[in-house]
Amino acid sequence: MTAWLSALSFLVVSTLVGAGMLVAARILRVRARAAASELKTRTYECGEEPAGMAWMQFHARYYVVALFFVVFDVEAVFLFPWAVVLRELGVGAFIAAVGFVLVLMLGWLYALKKEALQWQ
Repeated sequence: MTAWLSALSFLVVSTLVGAGMLVAARILRVRARAAASELKTRTYECGEEPAGMAWMQFHARYYVVALFFVVFDVEAVFLFPWAVVLRELGVGAFIAAVGFVLVLMLGWLYALKKEALQWQ
């Protein structure tokens, strides 16, 4: 019963903290004045004149490349600790890591076959 009580108290406290942050942000926010200058309503306030529209659409391939970067970055995050303790883990861990890399390489080859990484 005490485990459920601690879980419930965690839920209540986390909800109160989240709601408290939203209320504090609402109270402490900077309110825009009705007579705001033209400079304040511009996209950039750094002194640079904006060139073109600030809202432009990016091709979905940019996001695909970003996702591949994240996948291979996560691969490095998983493989570095494994490489540090490889001698203690033995052959089984080596085979598991090779399987992990092979699955990632199969995904990469699939993306190449589907031409997901080709710039057009």
